[in-house]
Amino acid sequence: MGDIFTPGNIIVFIVVAIGLVAGVRRAVGGLTRGQSCCTEGNEGRAVRAVKVTDTDETHYPYEIDLPIGGMSCQGCADNVAHALNGIAGTWATVDLGSKTAHVRSKHPIDEAAYEAAVRDAGYYVIKL
Repeated sequence: MGDIFTPGNIIVFIVVAIGLVAGVRRAVGGLTRGQSCCTEGNEGRAVRAVKVTDTDETHYPYEIDLPIGGMSCQGCADNVAHALNGIAGTWATVDLGSKTAHVRSKHPIDEAAYEAAVRDAGYYVIKL
């Protein structure tokens, strides 16, 4: 059997060790600071919170479910919801478990506008 401590193996070990340390630091840092992955600017972008005041479903005659990609935590789901709710006449809720945005609208559905808002927030609509 050959020596496992060849220069190539040592380099691979160092790269893997650095990656593990960085991953652990990010995970522990996020827990200790109370931040999620998306609010630190890594996956998605933190989106200005939008509060929907009209939550009467009868006021929203149009609706669509959009499968969303790129979400990894509740902060990501909140960012997607805020991005969609920033579109006039829209009330969106996002379920992280199913990775789906349920979008209600007072106006005919403009799927391109919703996709653009999701993309601008740092996520994407999955095409089925």
